[in-house]
Amino acid sequence: MAQDGRVSSTHAPRQRAKSPNRVLAEAEEQWIFDEDELTHTPSIQDGMPIEKEKELRAKGINFIRQVGIMLKLPELTLSTGAIFFNRYLMRSSLVDKPGTKALHHYTLGATCLFLATKVEESCRKMKDIVIACCRVAQKNPNLIIDEQSKDFWKWRDTILLNEDVLLETLCFDLTIEAPHKQLFEMLKYYRIEHNKQVRNAAWAFVTDSNMTQLCLLCSSRTIAVAALYAGARFYDIQIPDTQGQPWWTEQGVRSKDMVKAANYMCQNYEAPPQKGDGSVAGGQSIYAGPDDPETPWEKTRLRNEQAIGSPLVAGQLGLEDDRARSASGGSPGSKRRLSSAKGQANGRSAEANGKAVKEAHVQEKEDASEEGEVEE
Repeated sequence: MAQDGRVSSTHAPRQRAKSPNRVLAEAEEQWIFDEDELTHTPSIQDGMPIEKEKELRAKGINFIRQVGIMLKLPELTLSTGAIFFNRYLMRSSLVDKPGTKALHHYTLGATCLFLATKVEESCRKMKDIVIACCRVAQKNPNLIIDEQSKDFWKWRDTILLNEDVLLETLCFDLTIEAPHKQLFEMLKYYRIEHNKQVRNAAWAFVTDSNMTQLCLLCSSRTIAVAALYAGARFYDIQIPDTQGQPWWTEQGVRSKDMVKAANYMCQNYEAPPQKGDGSVAGGQSIYAGPDDPETPWEKTRLRNEQAIGSPLVAGQLGLEDDRARSASGGSPGSKRRLSSAKGQANGRSAEANGKAVKEAHVQEKEDASEEGEVEE
């Protein structure tokens, strides 16, 4: 990365970008909807207000996150559980019908998380999952649960019973390529995985998207590209083109889809849904403004002619040279080590200069005494 915030393309040849899995991409298309379809979900068609439906979605996904944190599950598993939750509600309702009782959003969240632990191979004991669900549902993280209690067996039987219902509703379509994984591959491909600012901003974007319906509007690859775009815009980073093509085109995503996902998340950041109000109406997006002299996504491009001769800062690219990382504005500790090393070097230089001056004075005195003896 150059000192002006550009990622240099002259360092070393990158490996070919990994193409999206066509099988997974085709399977994911059936779960992509437009914004109008999101206002006609089964729950809304059964009479539930749109705001109420969004509120229950947010509560259910938050339940998944809280239980997952208590079980120390990886972010990938929580993301998969949230995707299952959103997909289920596109084919089933949360409204009770005559003779049929709908799933509670907490029950659905627990079942989605239980299934996600199996899919992502991050399994936990059934006992631990049930206890965590009881504690989060009752908002008491220190609650002591007896394994023979009524609540324990109610949660256990409910999760196991509804797992089959969830699988049938999802049509056993359980293969998901999470945006977190794709984002990390892109960060490595462009050699910015060690740039903490961009990496953390992009990762937070993807994580926060799980609390919304973005996974129903865009593909996982589009979400990953939008996350990288948001991080690059926020920290003024430019990513090099490949053979004249913009970096998002190389990743197989259209610019309008990328900006659409970024603006959707921006609206959620600017105007988060309040209790009883699930609207996401917000102000102007920070990622695209009418006063921009150029299209906003072009600001994240480093064209081939711009990359020629641009200086390279190894630390920003994640290389293992501590001295280069320190020089490029690395961690405070590395800066202190560099400053200390410079001070020691300057001290040694001053000491050496002092010794040289003293030796010169001694030599002058000896020469003067020798000249006096010669004159005598």
